Amino acid sequence: MSSADKKQLMDQRAGGFQAPPGSRSAGASISLEDIVSLCKRRGFIYQGSEIYGGLAGTWDYGPLGAQLKRNIVNEWLKYFVDGWDDMYLIDTTIIMNPKVWEASGHLDTFHDPLVECSNCHMRFRADKVDKNKCPNCGKAKTFGKPRRFNLMFKTNVGPLDDEDSMAYLRPETAQGMFTNFKNIIDSFHPDLPFGVAQVGRSFRNEISPRDFIFRVREFEIMEFEWFLNEKDWEKYFEKWRKDMNAWFKKLGLDSSKVKEHEVPPSDRAHYSKRTIDFYYDFPSIGFDEIAGLAYRTDFDLKNHQKKSGKNLEYRPKDGGKPFIPHVIEPTFGLDRHVMAVISNAYSEDVQAEEKRIFLKLPAYLAPVKVAVFPLLKNKPELVKKAREVYDMLKKANREGMPGARSLGEVLWDDNGNIGKRYRRQDEIGTPHTITIDFDTLKDDAVTIRDRDTTKQERVKITDLVGTLSAHQ
Repeated sequence: MSSADKKQLMDQRAGGFQAPPGSRSAGASISLEDIVSLCKRRGFIYQGSEIYGGLAGTWDYGPLGAQLKRNIVNEWLKYFVDGWDDMYLIDTTIIMNPKVWEASGHLDTFHDPLVECSNCHMRFRADKVDKNKCPNCGKAKTFGKPRRFNLMFKTNVGPLDDEDSMAYLRPETAQGMFTNFKNIIDSFHPDLPFGVAQVGRSFRNEISPRDFIFRVREFEIMEFEWFLNEKDWEKYFEKWRKDMNAWFKKLGLDSSKVKEHEVPPSDRAHYSKRTIDFYYDFPSIGFDEIAGLAYRTDFDLKNHQKKSGKNLEYRPKDGGKPFIPHVIEPTFGLDRHVMAVISNAYSEDVQAEEKRIFLKLPAYLAPVKVAVFPLLKNKPELVKKAREVYDMLKKANREGMPGARSLGEVLWDDNGNIGKRYRRQDEIGTPHTITIDFDTLKDDAVTIRDRDTTKQERVKITDLVGTLSAHQ
């Protein structure tokens, strides 16, 4: 791990996190440093602006991390959006009219308490630090009174840099769905209940970004707003609670590492009447938030109607009295999902008397599904045959297979000896590798190796696509 990575990892871990009752720390055998090291080494996640020393709270996704993130998003869309007739996917702007944030309450309430050490001048969230001792320099009683710090990033729209041009990068994706509620009603005339979904970036000027990609300044959220009649909120709150737990199982997360936490009234957001947070047991961090379920009542639509002057009532098709719908909001932190999936999949065993690190990812989430090897890269006949197999699999993936899941990303790998290739593919979570050897030239069969068991089997090239698709 580079010095920049270590600095980012340890940046302001002040005070730690108060986990809900009954929680336990992540297993000591896997540390957050293990996860960070693998992600950097194998091209999942890099320090943002690394060649300039990095920028706290920013991380870049490499080729494998970007593909893993994409796979999670695709599965989320299939699970929560594509299978529903009454769910509408939209994509809204990052910069919105500042009046949006007045109506939503963010200008008045979206603050963290900030304290600064008078000795080293490091700044911390007041609720995450022992006020008697600075976690950075160790000096005692160096903090003054906390002051309010607004987490929204300010920017300017247009050629002038003045108060009239001031705007904000969105701190949440939700408001774009509320401001488009009327557009959805007018364009599609849906019946209640219905949902509006979005996957997008949000920005928060965190005082103390920390713990790798867990708490950052730029992140992605997958969420939807479920609009309904107030009388039905408890029924649908319970429905989405169960579906969210089922989603975590679909990701392959260990159920013992996922817990629900009923948020008490004093800790709920200003718009929420009930909130359940879902925690995952992250290495070196312990239980912390990965998703949330909130009953936002009619707070947002009511305030936007008042602020904008636009009628945001829903008119029942049966001629009933118009009313402002209430909302249930399931929210999923995409970056934290990536971190949880990698942490959950991180595994070690011993093969040939050597420690092996491998990612036991579900096949449909793995960034690379299949890797193709020629046994020896200096033998033209093996390379030629391996290329034929590789091209066949790429074509099958590109054109699709009726009734079968796509093979996903197929990778060519001829770097190093066969043992090193196996270890490299194991570390990135590739479920199957295919080796073309001298016997292949005689019997037109290849060797498929399973990542988890390391067992190998011979399969005819003509049966290869069907065999692999059955494992996806």
